[in-house]
Amino acid sequence: MLRTPEQKRIGETNFQEAVGKATRRDFLKGAVALTGGLGAAYFGYSQLAGDPVRVAFIGTGDEGSILLNEHPPEYMDVVAIADIRPTNRRRALYGDGNDVRQGLIKKLGAKKAKSIKLFKDHRELIANARSLGLEGVVVAVPLSHHAPIAIDCMQAGLHVLCEKLMAKTIDQCKEMLRVRRESRVLLAVGHQRHYSVLYANANDLVQQGLLGDLKFIRAHWHRNNSFPGRDSWRDTVPAEDRQALESIIESRYGYESMEQLVNWRLYNETGGGLMAELGSHQLDAASIFLNKEKPLAVQGYGGKNFYGVEGVGSWDKQADPREIDDHVYVILEFPGPNYYEKDENGRHALDKNGSAVVHEPDDIVVVTYSSINTNRLEPYGEALFGSRGSLYMEQEQSAQLYKESSPVTGEGGLDQRLYVVTGKDGKPVMQASESLAPTQGVESKVTGKISRGYTEEMEHFCHAIRNEENFEDPRGPAEGGLRCNGEVAMGDAIMALTCNLAMKYKKRVEFRPEWFKPDDSAAPEKDPAIIG
Repeated sequence: MLRTPEQKRIGETNFQEAVGKATRRDFLKGAVALTGGLGAAYFGYSQLAGDPVRVAFIGTGDEGSILLNEHPPEYMDVVAIADIRPTNRRRALYGDGNDVRQGLIKKLGAKKAKSIKLFKDHRELIANARSLGLEGVVVAVPLSHHAPIAIDCMQAGLHVLCEKLMAKTIDQCKEMLRVRRESRVLLAVGHQRHYSVLYANANDLVQQGLLGDLKFIRAHWHRNNSFPGRDSWRDTVPAEDRQALESIIESRYGYESMEQLVNWRLYNETGGGLMAELGSHQLDAASIFLNKEKPLAVQGYGGKNFYGVEGVGSWDKQADPREIDDHVYVILEFPGPNYYEKDENGRHALDKNGSAVVHEPDDIVVVTYSSINTNRLEPYGEALFGSRGSLYMEQEQSAQLYKESSPVTGEGGLDQRLYVVTGKDGKPVMQASESLAPTQGVESKVTGKISRGYTEEMEHFCHAIRNEENFEDPRGPAEGGLRCNGEVAMGDAIMALTCNLAMKYKKRVEFRPEWFKPDDSAAPEKDPAIIG
């Protein structure tokens, strides 16, 4: 929904007001999402004791360079870089000339940056791990290579922070979890919203019931690549990379061509399409707001509605040989809070076969997701619609809260300021504000660019490595206390990849509990009910 600048400002002020009054985090009252440095205080890990963790980055392309830019030197000592592309190795040092990917020379200084060892691939890096004193790696390579490289590193005794999506298939996700247990290392996956203070504050309000009965979440990531040169996923192959790699790209590294390597997101063999690269963020956010309940079913549509062969049909498509869909739309069904019967501890009640007992089958929350390539009027975010209020999360930088009009609590809507009181049941309730002005000092709390969680996820990864004694056994299911460990990330991968299957086979697909069990061989990509 489009909102005026004033309506957005009102929504942001309402959100800050609610966080300041309704949350139990006294030290953060009103400070909704400052520019950084809140991770340790907010998420419960401490400043790092001892030397920074010695880490290498494997893959320094688009996402890897962002992670390098956001890495916390007080927690993480980057000692090596591995990338098969010469241009990416240079990019890691010199950046792109902007603040998003500024390069290590600018971030760390020339002396430190130029002391970092450069390797042509992860195998060469692993062979030198001992001499480097290497403790962990950040893996940010094409999706098809997440699992093989992460597994090699874990088997070499290295802790791994792997970019999302966790792996190309759920079979690969389960293999990664098995190797992690056997290797007794930590495995984190980079769904950074788990470390966003903005999202954590928003979820705190949702879990306290401030929005009332939540029945619908609308998520989207819209872009417009219809103008030539606008598509950031399409690039030319640099001559330097072609000269260095073309003769070995398939035999040594498993890519069919240089074009597939450079533009890997556009090919089915190397990427997971819009759902894996974009939709997984939104589905992860939705599942956080829904208390990480597993989805029940999904259906959807995906197609190449824009890209294709020029001049085919009654209109001209933009000529492009990509394989992935350029428009995707999915509808997911999640269980509401009363869908399953709960035991005395608030957990799912189980029948004699170990299955969760359904209590109210009509208590369903619907989550819709769309990603398109021909319009960017509403770029990306999530909107939560509850019986008492609505919450908009916009581009990971803004949270806007609005109340519903009520005969008890007063007016509502996009133009209504609110304040929060304690209801008769002890839970926070939104009331219409008698004043057009926010509580004194509220609007002055948020300044600058809000952290998206990249820095905090790397801080906590390093903290978990350095302070394992402060967490559960890293060999156990909690994986060292990481907020997005391998099991959590596998759930996100199951959602995104099953959406792809539902669109591909044009079916309503029901999620099976065994898919989510690490030690069960069942996986959606080989389920006969889906693939026939």
